This record gives sequence, C-alpha cells and structure tokens, in this order.
Amino acid sequence: MQLKTVWESGSNDRENADKFDRISQWWRNLNGKEISWVERLIPQIGGLSEIHWHPQRFDETFVIVNPEIREDTLYWYKPDSPVERNNTVHKLELDNVQQQLYIYPQLESELVIRIGIPEVKYQTLEVNNPEIALGEDNILLLWEADRELEIKISFSPENIAKLKELLA
Repeated sequence: MQLKTVWESGSNDRENADKFDRISQWWRNLNGKEISWVERLIPQIGGLSEIHWHPQRFDETFVIVNPEIREDTLYWYKPDSPVERNNTVHKLELDNVQQQLYIYPQLESELVIRIGIPEVKYQTLEVNNPEIALGEDNILLLWEADRELEIKISFSPENIAKLKELLA
C-alpha cells in the first residue's frame, strides 16, 4: 500500500484516474461518520511542514452526510442541514496511514483543509505513591487521602495473574 495517494486536476499522470477513484471511495466511506474538519493557511516560508495542526477555535467536528466527489468538486451535507456544501479542488492528498485527506481548494491556493476521523483522546490521571489494596472480586483499590481520590479497577482473573507476574 502506498503511504500517500495524490490526485491533481489536469495531471498527465497515467494513474491519476485510479488515484481519483481511490480517494473518491475513501470520501464516500465517511458517510455517517464523525469527522474532524481543520483548515489552515499554508505559510509562505516553510510551506506545509510549518503548519501547526494543534486544535484551534474554528476547527469543527461533525457527522458528514452523503459525501461524494463529482468531477473536481467534493460535496457533502452536515446533519440537520438541507444545504449541500461543496469545495472545488485542484489537488487531493490521502494519507493512507493516518487516514486523513488533505484538500487544496482551487480558489484558495493558500489554504489546506485536513479531514479525518477524530483521534481518540485518553484522559490521564496521575497518582503519586497511592495507598493500595486488593479487594474481593479482583478489585484493585488505589487512593490518595490528601487529594480525596479513590480509583477502583476491576480485573479478570487472567489480568490479576498478569499484574502479579509484572510486579514480581
């Protein structure tokens, strides 16, 4: 599998039509899925490598409805909206590893739009030197009295055995 699939409007590349078909299929497969829609200006110095993709105020997350590509235009709906949205592009770049599509609009050459499935964000809870106990039914209990924090973790017998093995 190629790492990236790049289609460009008007390209003489013999595989351009196949690349367009692969990207179109990926776009259609987003139907009914939650996506992240991120727009960034391409810096004049440094180009794409200088773009900061960290979350910003105008980034959107929504469920995309009926995405399709006709000729060089992407079409889609937002939920609960009768308005079909569209964007005519001069280049599409699909990152097959990250499953993100980079859209380069035809009329806004200084803009790039990145579309993808939102990343899973784990919440990290840091506990420093907690009190610890193993309760009945394989429940591990961690607590910090000064923070009034208690964490209960329910383990299967297999995971308790694995934990004991890791701690040995």
